[in-house]
Amino acid sequence: MSDPVTPSRPIPHAPSDPGAPSLPPTARPYTPPYAAPEHVSGPPQGFAPPPGYAAPLQGYGPYAPPTPRRPAGRPWLGTVAFWLAMTAALGATALGAVAAYNIGLGTGRDLALSPGDIDFDWSILTPVREWVLIGELAFWAGTVLGIWALVQGIVATVKNRGRGWAIAAIVIAAIGPVAFSIGVQGLLAAGFATGASLS
Repeated sequence: MSDPVTPSRPIPHAPSDPGAPSLPPTARPYTPPYAAPEHVSGPPQGFAPPPGYAAPLQGYGPYAPPTPRRPAGRPWLGTVAFWLAMTAALGATALGAVAAYNIGLGTGRDLALSPGDIDFDWSILTPVREWVLIGELAFWAGTVLGIWALVQGIVATVKNRGRGWAIAAIVIAAIGPVAFSIGVQGLLAAGFATGASLS
């Protein structure tokens, strides 16, 4: 069984072909689905929001360039903060650790011989009172210098006066107390162990 042959519709030819038949009168010429916008002379009058979005309440104002960044000043503010933080973190830690080791060394023998069920006898620290004073001075000096470096580092960061040095000062000043406590406790325990072994 063969398929029925459907009559083919005539294919319209381009109007430039002189021998082409004309279109039937019922056919309309092709028009694009979207008409080209008419040419408007002059600058655009403004921005319209896309369909479905409302314009902002304040409207579309003129272009405002971004606020320029504060120009960098002399970096001495951040540099000073960095060296203050280094002095507080390393200097105070080293001095406090040496004092703690000597305190443990001088009191280790007495602590090993004293009974552990009584209150601490502060007279044990009498032979090493100079080292106790040095340890206290290292603690308070490190505290004051660390706070100073932290505040000055924040100010230098905000004012862009040695920002890199200032950020390093803030970080070092923040970890300084941790380094001080670890160094002092470690060498104090080492001094106690050495002093107890000498008894």
